[in-house]
Amino acid sequence: MTVAVMLGGIALDMHAGAPEQTEQPIGGGQVLRMSDGAAVKQTHWQKMSGTIAGRGLYPSGLDGLDYSNPLELRLTIVTSMQGTGLEYVLPSTPRPDRAPWARARVDGVWRRTPCVLDDETLTVAVTAVVAADQYQVNWMPVYSVFAERPGRAQVGSFDWSIPWEEA
Repeated sequence: MTVAVMLGGIALDMHAGAPEQTEQPIGGGQVLRMSDGAAVKQTHWQKMSGTIAGRGLYPSGLDGLDYSNPLELRLTIVTSMQGTGLEYVLPSTPRPDRAPWARARVDGVWRRTPCVLDDETLTVAVTAVVAADQYQVNWMPVYSVFAERPGRAQVGSFDWSIPWEEA
C-alpha cells in the first residue's frame, strides 16, 4: 500500500519530488532552578512543527490551498514508542488511512505482532508474544496545521518547501 504525504486533502505526487519531512516539538516550557539548585521542568504547552520539501520534475501543486485556515497534514514519518508493556497511549493521532502497527522483540529479533487502536483514547493494545522482552508501536501522524504557501525555486527541477506548525 502506497501512502503519500497529504496537505489539505492533496496528495503530493512523486513527480514533485520525494517529500523530505521534518518534525520537531515546539513548546512553552523551560527548566527552572529551585533555591537549592535542583532543576524542575515546567511545560505550559507542547505542539509539533516542521517542514515538507521536495525537488522534482513538477511543482508541488499546493499553491491553491487556503493557507489562512488550518489544514490537515498527513505525514509519512514513522513515529514510535517502545517499552515492556502491552498498552501505549499515543501522543499524536495516527493517519486514518494507515493503522498503527506493532513489533515484539524475541531473542533480539523484531517481528510483527497484531495491535488494536482505541480511537477515543488513542491507546494501542498490543498482542502479547511468548518470550518477548520489548514491544514497539509505530504510526504515521496526522495534524491540523497552519502552513505557509510553498517557497520555490526552479533550476532544472522544481524545488519547493512548506513550513508548518500544529494549530
